[in-house]
Amino acid sequence: MFKNLLIADSGKGHVEEMVRMLRDLPAFRAARINLLHVVSEQGKVNAEDHWTTAGSLLAKAVSQLGLNPSDVNSIIRQGDAKQTVLKVAEEINADLIVMGSRGLGRLQSILSNSTSQYVFQLSTRPMLLVRDDLYVRHVNRLMVTVDGTGVGDDALRIACEMVREIPGGQLTGVHIARQDLSASRGGDSKADGLLTAAVQRARSMGVDLKPMHVANPDIGRGVCQAAEEINADLVVIASQDRRPLVARGLVDLDKLLGGSISDYIRVHAPAPVLLVREPEQS
Repeated sequence: MFKNLLIADSGKGHVEEMVRMLRDLPAFRAARINLLHVVSEQGKVNAEDHWTTAGSLLAKAVSQLGLNPSDVNSIIRQGDAKQTVLKVAEEINADLIVMGSRGLGRLQSILSNSTSQYVFQLSTRPMLLVRDDLYVRHVNRLMVTVDGTGVGDDALRIACEMVREIPGGQLTGVHIARQDLSASRGGDSKADGLLTAAVQRARSMGVDLKPMHVANPDIGRGVCQAAEEINADLVVIASQDRRPLVARGLVDLDKLLGGSISDYIRVHAPAPVLLVREPEQS
């Protein structure tokens, strides 16, 4: 599953704790760890000090993770953090980006020039966001959104691969409908059909999926409420939110200021969020 992790950590949040939790899971034990620290662009006078500090921070992170330094690819780059994370992820072909997040809302993210929000908005790779205000727990109860789309199927597959080797692991599949869907002649609603198909697909991968149907006009809020109800340790969501079409150097203001479901979940979910993106079409 995940074989090449890019850990982009400022050292201020719970990312290292989350990575330790992930490495307890069979699906992550063999994954290559790439630790990235970005040195901001500085004048030549202080450049050497900043690089020395960066090296010390990475060495400390390796130690706190309990890793053998020879098994870690430590990367120090100078430049803009937002662009650098995306660039390095492409260079090493990372299959998961792990970042901390202050949990800022859309407007705050723009005003504070949030790195995690920028990468969250533009990356086409799976991304795990760990908010600074969350208590990181051992991953046992996973929740995955079910929407019947191709990227939704990818999210379900990833959740199944993660949970099936966790002793006592539980997986809940949640479908959020904006309103209660009327039952068809056969007695099943569209939501029931989606959840039934998800249960069958999970079973084919050796996982018992508990279906959950929630009616809420606000899908993002519904997802967060469901995660709260089942006390989820990790929320896996599929996102088809569009990305900028004009320039990758600009954030998508429509989505940052508008109604991005995944952005709401990023800020309000009661657990770390694993975002599965729909790959860009070439």
